[in-house]
Amino acid sequence: MSSSLRIDRRAFLQGLGGVALALPVLDAMGAEITESTPRRFCALYTANGMSLPQASHGINEWSWFPTAEHNGEFVFGKSTEPLSRFRKQLSFMGGLYHPSGPKADPHVCSDMWLTGAPLHNPKPGTYNSVGLDQVVALHTKQHCRQPSLILSIDAGTGFLSRTGTISYSLEGRPIPAENNPRRIFDRLFRSDRDSLQSEREALKRRIKLVDAVVETAKSFQQQLGKSDRERMDQYLTSLNEVESRLIASERWIDVPLKKQDYSHLNLDATTEGEPAEYYRNMFDLIALAFDADITRSVAFMLNREDGMGISDTFPLKLGLTRTHHSLSHAGDKDGQLEFAKYDLFLSQQIAHFFERLNDCRDRNGTVLDNTIVLFGSGASTTHNPRNLPTLIAGGGSMGVKHGAYWRQGETRMSNLYLSILHALGIEQDSFADSTGTLSSSVFGRA
Repeated sequence: MSSSLRIDRRAFLQGLGGVALALPVLDAMGAEITESTPRRFCALYTANGMSLPQASHGINEWSWFPTAEHNGEFVFGKSTEPLSRFRKQLSFMGGLYHPSGPKADPHVCSDMWLTGAPLHNPKPGTYNSVGLDQVVALHTKQHCRQPSLILSIDAGTGFLSRTGTISYSLEGRPIPAENNPRRIFDRLFRSDRDSLQSEREALKRRIKLVDAVVETAKSFQQQLGKSDRERMDQYLTSLNEVESRLIASERWIDVPLKKQDYSHLNLDATTEGEPAEYYRNMFDLIALAFDADITRSVAFMLNREDGMGISDTFPLKLGLTRTHHSLSHAGDKDGQLEFAKYDLFLSQQIAHFFERLNDCRDRNGTVLDNTIVLFGSGASTTHNPRNLPTLIAGGGSMGVKHGAYWRQGETRMSNLYLSILHALGIEQDSFADSTGTLSSSVFGRA
């Protein structure tokens, strides 16, 4: 490539009528663009653990973790069977846990799932450290339109007693999540100058109001109570998130989006309707966002802990007889079988997501090959913070090896997270309470 010519990767041609046409990837854009492919991360969380029936129940084939082998390979259980066609693109990970988990309130396991925060029975929702998804976003945000996409079944941050997001900022504050497909679509695919300006003005009004509240408190030499300070911290985090998203959107406003087919989306799907339709539309939105390189970091909270969320009644909508949280406490055979059948439902939705990611193509493979998907829960069963159900998928183009059920006794979850960061090309020395990367053939270390 001639040293006299260097074209920015966001370059475009201006045609008649002001129509912008994105340039294809050219050698003049440099090797770091022409020879690189986006490396992405997606965290999917389900609350209340998974069904791991007792041996005495005689239904081992319904265990979420594999319990049998055939010809040297693990056998998918009935609750994960929909994922079997992706055997060469996924691995089960056993024995993982957060050392702080057994010391904390078991209902805050979703809070610490991506952070491994050093908790000692704090008040839920008032503590934390940075989440894995936000570390990824910090290193990838300069390459894409949105630093990260944060979704949950309930939206917002939830309550101080039970949070409704799994994403935590660099300061350890909960980042609000979105759950409305239409709003998510508009945010990702319909940004224009007018809407950005309107959003910017609304943000300025909110910031001005906050400044006034703070100044008023100072002028009367008053201090907000602890609970109010916590609420204000969460609100300020929300404003910061909106502002960073707007800044990113404004930088990319003149860059045309990749042309995609949105006809399969139902943007009117809601959490009040049919659960499968809602989840599949949310997963389709994530797949489209990855395919268009709008973001490279996604966190999606599929369920909330302790029966607090909208999705607690999803099992009833599917014809089961108990709510999600109630099923997680079921000690009888019938209850554990129903719990496993809800796991089966979730596996069907995850399989749909993997299929969508495989349908999308990058320069050197599928989007799933260039995405590491982490799926799991912060408890194994009945709020047990050990042997956390964990599945890793994708990342084949990053050297991640699959088709295994890995387990080597108790292992820190943060060691897995550090391995994920390294696979993504983020060479941090540590993450949370990690002691090193995972000794795992999955990540190329036997």
